[in-house]
Amino acid sequence: MAKPTTCVILNPASGKKKDNPDTQTLIAKINAEPRLSLRTLDRPSDLPRAVRDALAEGFDTIVAAGGDGTIGGVTGELIGTDVTLAILPLGTFNFMARSLGIPDDPDAALRVALDGETVPMTVGEVNGKVFLNNASLGAYAAVLDVREGVYKRWGRSRIAAYWSVIVAMLTIYRPLRMKVTVDGKVHMVKSPMAFVASSAYQLEQYEFEGADAVREGKLALILAPDNNRVQLLWRAVKILFGSIHRDSDYYLHIGEDILIETRRGSRLVARDGERATMNGPYRFVIRRDALRVKVPTPDQAEREG
Repeated sequence: MAKPTTCVILNPASGKKKDNPDTQTLIAKINAEPRLSLRTLDRPSDLPRAVRDALAEGFDTIVAAGGDGTIGGVTGELIGTDVTLAILPLGTFNFMARSLGIPDDPDAALRVALDGETVPMTVGEVNGKVFLNNASLGAYAAVLDVREGVYKRWGRSRIAAYWSVIVAMLTIYRPLRMKVTVDGKVHMVKSPMAFVASSAYQLEQYEFEGADAVREGKLALILAPDNNRVQLLWRAVKILFGSIHRDSDYYLHIGEDILIETRRGSRLVARDGERATMNGPYRFVIRRDALRVKVPTPDQAEREG
C-alpha cells in the first residue's frame, strides 16, 4: 500500500470532544481514506510539535482540522517550507475557510484537501508571528479572555461568542496611548483597541471599509474612538448588526508596514482568536505568497455552490 501523502492534524478543542459522536464519525472517515494519516491533539499546546513531526515525516500536504486559531498555528509552522496547507473547518466562525471558498461540510472539505487546486496565499505577521485574519491589541484581546470563560460554562457557539463581547465591554475598559506609524506617517492615538486586518472577507462580513486595499496586499488598521464603556458596547452591537460607519464609529488607516508603540513593555496580543503576551513595539507587515493552500477546483466550487 502506498504511503499517505497528506497528514490531518485534528484539534478537538478539548479532550472531552474526542468522544463526541460527530468527532468519532469524522475520525473514522479520515482513517478510511488511504491517502490520509491522522494526528489527534490531546491539548492545543501540542500543535507546533505535531506539525513539526509531520514535516519531518515528509508529508506533501498538512490539513489543519479545527478553528481559525488551529489553522493559524499550522500555518506558522509551514511558512518557509514547500508543504501545502489544507483546511478542514471545525471552528465557530471559520473565517479563513469561508474566505477561500472551502465548504463547512467535512466530507466536501476533505475532498478539497485531497483533490483541490493549490494557490499561493498572503499572510500577515506581527513581530514575526503569522496571522491569517487579524491581530490586535487592547479590547479585543480582553474579549477573548472573557470568551474562554463563557465557552467553558456554556459551550462554543456564536451566541456565546457574542455574549462574551457584551460582558467584556461592560467590565473591561483600558484605553491605550499609542504611537502609530503607518508607512512612515506618525499618529498619536488614544484608543481602547488597535485591530489589524489581513482578511478582506472578514472586513466585508462586518461592513468595514478597506477590503479592496487588503486584496491589493495591504493591511487595514482599525482604531476605536476613545469613548466610555456604554459607547464601546453600542459600537460592538452595531458591528454585529452591520451598521458601523467610518469616522463616526471607527478610524481606518491603510498600509503595508504598521508600527504600534505603547508605554508598557509587553501586552496581550490576539491573533486569529488566540492570544499571547508579546514584547513591544509591535510591527505588523504583509508576507506575500508566503505559503501554498488548497482551494476548491472550479468543478468542486460549482458542485458545492
